[in-house]
Amino acid sequence: MSALAANLVDITKNFGPTRALDHVSLKAFEGEVHAIIGGNGSGKSTLAKIISGVLQPDSGQVSIFGKTATTPAESKELGISNVYQEVLVADECSVLDNLFLGSDGLFETAEPLDERRIRSKQILYDLLGFELDPDSIVGDLPLSLKQWITIARGMLTNPRLLILDESSAALDYEATERLFAKMQSLTRDGCAIFIVTHRIAELVRIADRATVLRDGKSVGTLEKAQITEDKIMQLIAGPERQRVEANRGHARQLEDRPVLRTHDLQVWQNTSFFDFNLHPGEIVGVTGLDGQGQADFVKVLAGVQQPVNGWISVVQNGIAEQIIDMQAARKAGISYISGDRKKDGVLPNMSIFENMVMSIYPVQSVAGFLRFIKRSKLKPIFEHETAQLATKMGDSGNLIGSLSGGNQQKILIARSFAENPSVLVLNDPARGIDVGAKLDLYRNLREFAAKGNAVVFLSSEIEEFTDLCSRVLVFRGGIISSEFTPPFDTHVILNATFGRGAEKLAPRDHATNVSNLDDWRPAKNGERPAAKLVRVRPNLPRRLVMNQSGFMLLSPEIKQGDVIPSRYTETHKMSPPLEWESVPKGTQSLALSITDPDVPQEFNFSRSFAHWLVYNIPADAGGLVEGASMTAKMPSGSQELNSDFVTFNIPGFGRGYGGPWPPNGSHRYVFTLFALKLKSVDLPQDADFVAFSQAILPVTIEQASFTAIYGPANAALPAA
Repeated sequence: MSALAANLVDITKNFGPTRALDHVSLKAFEGEVHAIIGGNGSGKSTLAKIISGVLQPDSGQVSIFGKTATTPAESKELGISNVYQEVLVADECSVLDNLFLGSDGLFETAEPLDERRIRSKQILYDLLGFELDPDSIVGDLPLSLKQWITIARGMLTNPRLLILDESSAALDYEATERLFAKMQSLTRDGCAIFIVTHRIAELVRIADRATVLRDGKSVGTLEKAQITEDKIMQLIAGPERQRVEANRGHARQLEDRPVLRTHDLQVWQNTSFFDFNLHPGEIVGVTGLDGQGQADFVKVLAGVQQPVNGWISVVQNGIAEQIIDMQAARKAGISYISGDRKKDGVLPNMSIFENMVMSIYPVQSVAGFLRFIKRSKLKPIFEHETAQLATKMGDSGNLIGSLSGGNQQKILIARSFAENPSVLVLNDPARGIDVGAKLDLYRNLREFAAKGNAVVFLSSEIEEFTDLCSRVLVFRGGIISSEFTPPFDTHVILNATFGRGAEKLAPRDHATNVSNLDDWRPAKNGERPAAKLVRVRPNLPRRLVMNQSGFMLLSPEIKQGDVIPSRYTETHKMSPPLEWESVPKGTQSLALSITDPDVPQEFNFSRSFAHWLVYNIPADAGGLVEGASMTAKMPSGSQELNSDFVTFNIPGFGRGYGGPWPPNGSHRYVFTLFALKLKSVDLPQDADFVAFSQAILPVTIEQASFTAIYGPANAALPAA
């Protein structure tokens, strides 16, 4: 028997009147993977946070390698590393910055930059299977790569005990396999791993033991030979709710005429055109290895993202409406659900009730243009939709952050059903919800499609398609590479994601039974009002300044990707004018950073160089005027920190703005505005960019950013 790594005895934790954990006990040993599994709200993440020292139990004992940690710092000293369920990254910083974010104290000596680069490249290659530039700006990367960065951050510390809380939720099959391989490598070296997951098929393969929670209580710990899907389902559901086989059954097409059609579609540049038809009654599954274009495809269908080429139409009342943006999509009856609830869905400063019903305010309000919200009309809708998904919650007036991540996702799903759409576009909606909730979702989707509606369902969990979909599309290289119909063979579909095996491609024009295809084309001028057909701009920047919500940061003098005017650089210590729009609801204050991620290696500096750090900007400030730094022009209450010129003892610099002054070549300068849920943040006057990020990021509602360039400099930096 291996040495005991963690011993938890009679752990109890309450949050107000809610008992999250009720006398939970478990043991974990060095060199094993111990799974913690249960339904949404069962206490899994709470237990993980107690093991990591983030939370303290109300009663009971926690022993990690024979010691008790009462703070995250003490946990770190014991060799505990935690990868959280939420993808916590600093979008404006580089990959390297993010990997080592929080590893240095205010006065600690940083690990040499060269060593950090070597270690970073190695672990990223191990996890990704390819090299990722450590100087890449994280905000430009897809969600899955951001997830990898958080995982790599947790593994870089060479932990003795690693906690992975839903860390595979954003990963596809291939990526999950690489994660498992790395986990096995760690356990061979004696590391103990706790994995919190809803993906039962995964833990059946990887877990050495599994503890199942239900309603905050431990209902059993299974040994390796006992870990089966049926056994886990029995423990999770309890005697009152077993897996219902009646939920099974493929959706089927009800009509030949499509409800949605694309023509000459391109979601990536320099790829083949393709067509796609969606018919009433269908549930079309979409899958592929991460980054093969499937996510872009579903976003294009929902108007979230514009295509590179082509058009999308939806028929309503016999009239074809072109989808050019989200507003047009919603008007045409398309509802979109994202699996990235933090970025694309949840409004953290609003209640559970408000988060669910907000999208139906316009159709359920009274008194005409005055738009009075009548809660009595909304309450039955709220209760029905949340009950359909068995959402576990307390008072509906509580902030949505009081719910577990999975229950937050249920609220977003319920919101879409409440909109009464005709087409649902789902972008990995089951990420983070438990097996029972998935069954409820699938049942609802079958009922929805059976009424003559249609669904497009993206998921990396191929097994989901085998019991649900009318057909499955596999994406490779930005196009539909394969198409499958029931009965599905998951191994064949999986092989297709890797480009292996025979392809069952649908005809290019799926609408062969449509009598008049011309009525699907956008209306010509003079026939009827219609949105203009747009051949979408082919050279859109990879990083836009505006978020989906409309939150935008800009400068009247500095454009995205342009050169920063010289009056804001080098010896000119004049801060540039900045403006922002559509500050998220619930914002209590704002913070601002201007950073340079391109610090030369010879500087041996382990992070981005901070040129301006500002916090406690009033929420109602609409911008900063030119030359505001360290003057009375700054909005009342705003606080400025030292630039990193002070860190390097460059004479003539102190607190406030220090303009671009690259010592070599041309550098990028990332301007980022943070909308915060706190009215004020407390930081010492000598705080640096690391301390700034540690204080700002956990309370950030949303970020807006743009990047400009400058260099080479006209003069050398003054000698320190």
